[in-house]
Amino acid sequence: MKVIYPGTFDPVTAGHLDIIRRAAGIFDELEVAVVNVSSKSMIFDTEKRVELVKDAVIEEGIQGNIEVCAFDGLLIDYMHKKGYKLFIRGLRANSDFEYEFQMQLMNRRLAPEITGIYMMPSEHNMYLSSTVVKEVAKFRGTLDTLVTPSVEKALQHYYRRN
Repeated sequence: MKVIYPGTFDPVTAGHLDIIRRAAGIFDELEVAVVNVSSKSMIFDTEKRVELVKDAVIEEGIQGNIEVCAFDGLLIDYMHKKGYKLFIRGLRANSDFEYEFQMQLMNRRLAPEITGIYMMPSEHNMYLSSTVVKEVAKFRGTLDTLVTPSVEKALQHYYRRN
């Protein structure tokens, strides 16, 4: 069975990689789908985010059945186009639950044949988010347990320029 893991991944964190690793161990095929358009403010463009996810997956040694791609528009439209029936998302705290619950209800209304599965990250990644990682990077904090070396380098380069 194949599954898609959509997100902004700005940047990909140890929490994302935790979900990717576990999902890749459960499903035959896993596509990590980097959304091109989002209401969030991004520091990396889509091409760079795809590159960083690919690099992180390789650095973690989990690239076997994983494909990384970008997509535009509604997730359900992309899923229909690619033949997916199942997506996976990470859940950390109550705020994630409320957002994901709303999105799942809308997805179900628009495409009842598509189902979401939600995974909680390991406890040491429970409160890790891309926003927190960017904040630590901005103030030149230690990132080695939060992201892979390639992501750390990209963040350091970004914040040196900005």
